[in-house]
Amino acid sequence: ALAVKFAERQRSPHCLLVKEHQVREGTDTAHPPRRTLFVLNVPPYCGPDSLSRLFSRCGHVQSVDICDKPGPGEKKDKLTSKFFDHKTLKGFQVAYVVFRKPAAVQAAKALSQQGPLLISTESHPVKTGISKWIASYEASIVDPKELKAEVDAYMQDYDKKMAEEEAKAAKEEGVPDEEGWVKVTRKGRKPGLPRTEAANLRVLEKEKQKRARKELLNFYAWQHRETKREHIAQLRKKFEEDKQRIALMRAQRKFRPY
Repeated sequence: ALAVKFAERQRSPHCLLVKEHQVREGTDTAHPPRRTLFVLNVPPYCGPDSLSRLFSRCGHVQSVDICDKPGPGEKKDKLTSKFFDHKTLKGFQVAYVVFRKPAAVQAAKALSQQGPLLISTESHPVKTGISKWIASYEASIVDPKELKAEVDAYMQDYDKKMAEEEAKAAKEEGVPDEEGWVKVTRKGRKPGLPRTEAANLRVLEKEKQKRARKELLNFYAWQHRETKREHIAQLRKKFEEDKQRIALMRAQRKFRPY
């Protein structure tokens, strides 16, 4: 357990749990064994720069990787956006501190025998408490001009990429591949005709009239009952007529074998 303080006035220190990162060879390429220090209980306001300054007294720090939970190190994509794809840090995290030499890991573990180490300094302060909340609020205010410039740049890159893909698809259209297959695209010889606005309006008007006619037909409950009764009466009348017709046909039969 390594006791640290984020301010000189802080009475009770915060404990960071440190140990040597030990994994099998080849399972974690980003965090090499014998040169990586595994740090637990890292507060969300303690960034990679703070940990790098803290452990730089033990040796040259090559990299600091902070994660939500322990896991194999993977190459992270560099954030190119100032306003998008930013993850809010919540709760305590873990960190992997990679040194240039293995001896620095043992020196970092020996720091637990010393008194509380001060992370926040005047030249490199670590904001905590209400000052951290104020800084987070100020950082959340978006500059419309910068946001518009970033969105315009992204859309230009997107339009350029789509134009290149369309040009490539047009160039490959109708050309067979190595196995002789021809790729069929949406731009065929007989593309489907899209519905015009007038046709859509006519379809909507017909649906509206049909719905209104159905609502007026059975607007009241007694109308619905009367409709059912009339339908049943018509079925019974037709049934009686069919019975009479069958009886008449039997009576008019000329061939009587018995």
